Amino acid sequence: MEKRSVLARIEEVGIIPVVRVESGDLAIAVAEVIRDSGIPILEITMTVPDAVKVIEKLSNRYGEDVLIGAGTVLNPETAASCINAGARFVVSPVLNFQTVELCKNHSIAVFPGGLTPTEVFSAWEAGADAVKIFPCNMVGGAKYLRALKAPLPQINLIPTGGVSLSTASDLIAAGALALGVGSELVNMEAIKGGDFETVAATALSFVATVRQARSREVVR
Repeated sequence: MEKRSVLARIEEVGIIPVVRVESGDLAIAVAEVIRDSGIPILEITMTVPDAVKVIEKLSNRYGEDVLIGAGTVLNPETAASCINAGARFVVSPVLNFQTVELCKNHSIAVFPGGLTPTEVFSAWEAGADAVKIFPCNMVGGAKYLRALKAPLPQINLIPTGGVSLSTASDLIAAGALALGVGSELVNMEAIKGGDFETVAATALSFVATVRQARSREVVR
């Protein structure tokens, strides 16, 4: 799948589930639940044991039906391993210029982290396809995102960190390309208890919330 198609699907769906769990098998189980609930995008973080193998298994299982990405990628060596395993996008909480350059050379979508206007612009200027605003909720959430978009409207932003069902609509309205959703969706308490129904229900709620928010933006 071409990079532009990857970016178009991420924007269309508007949700990037951040899968950060305690085992590779659990990551695969959670991924299946989220996928079956209507979110064909998954970010497997490098904090998951054997994360690269998980990316490879999911990529082989779903092909182009589901976008599998790599999260918490801190250097180009890790990015290369994930890309070779089938990752279609690479996400990081920080800006590493070598990682951005490697992804550009492989035509892989890359979302490095930034927080201040200078960090955000530096990431964009380096070649980021979007900038992960992390931790967004800690610095004002939608209000902060809107403040960033005002002078930097050309930069795609993906708020992550504290994104919830109660904040999702405002973040979309503030101009988010998509939402990086972690613990509210990948609920470890529910997962450890085998309550995958809660994960599925939350996924469905996020899909509906983003769709409604986008609809309101179109009407305006």
